[in-house]
Amino acid sequence: MGIGVLCGLLAGAFWGMVFIAPKLLPVFSPWELAIGRYLAYGLVAFVAALPLMKRIARKLTRADCVALLRQAFTGNLLYYVLLAFGVQLAGVGPTSLIIGILPISVTIMGRRDHGAVPLSRLMWPLLVVVAGIACINIDLFGGGQSAHAAAAGAAVRPVWQKLAGVCCAAGALVCWTLYAVDNARYLQRNPQYSGNEWSALYGLSTGAVSAVLAVIGWLLAGDTLTAGDSGRDWQWFWMVNAAVALGASLIGNNLWNIASRRLPLTLSGQMIVFETLFALAYGFVFDHRWPRPLEIAAIVLLMVGVAWSVRLHATDKSA
Repeated sequence: MGIGVLCGLLAGAFWGMVFIAPKLLPVFSPWELAIGRYLAYGLVAFVAALPLMKRIARKLTRADCVALLRQAFTGNLLYYVLLAFGVQLAGVGPTSLIIGILPISVTIMGRRDHGAVPLSRLMWPLLVVVAGIACINIDLFGGGQSAHAAAAGAAVRPVWQKLAGVCCAAGALVCWTLYAVDNARYLQRNPQYSGNEWSALYGLSTGAVSAVLAVIGWLLAGDTLTAGDSGRDWQWFWMVNAAVALGASLIGNNLWNIASRRLPLTLSGQMIVFETLFALAYGFVFDHRWPRPLEIAAIVLLMVGVAWSVRLHATDKSA
């Protein structure tokens, strides 16, 4: 189980990168960010899959293709579009806060799975996680964020913009909850695929869907995308997306597949909290500031909640 927990932690470290990409590319729309990221991911996955293609092709079924396309749309494209809208409208903090509810949503959905610890035993660690999320809420919407923005000379976001960003982040939460549960259950039912093989297939399917959307977007708005006064730096765009594709999509997803195979769904759901912690840390670095007291309290509470859950699972397994 230790390897599964470590892989879940590292996956969160790589996934935290995705919250910073919209801040690095503010002139690009969320759809452009999502399509660019997953086109790059598809190319990286294609190169990684070449040595495996003969072996994978013999295993692949129609049901696998349907599952891959379903997961590619919900867990990648739609999720990242909504996440990027959330970051651009509400900021990294509120968006990562909403995504931080994933341990609770995934745990609740996986409570009937084999190997899951009863939800009644997880009540206290989940309450600790909720307390951590509440601390971030109080800080962000109780004036902490506005005070920081005023001190930095940045524009304070209007309430409607924050609410729209929170709604987009909530939509991303739903998408990723469905993906996390679907992916974990499918991998456990299909042990013939290794983490590398499924990650490669996942990347290929996402790249294919992104390519179709890219062609449609080019036909509808090609002149706007290439206009000289649009402010779009396409070289920087592809550099950022290549880094996110390699780190967050390929390596992060591969690590997550390993964690999903080794951990019960209630515990793998808890591992997702590391994405929130790393996203917050990267956000502090990007903003050139230290976390505020309530943010520190939130980080500590989230880590305690996850560690407590790991201990409960280890005790249950040894018994």
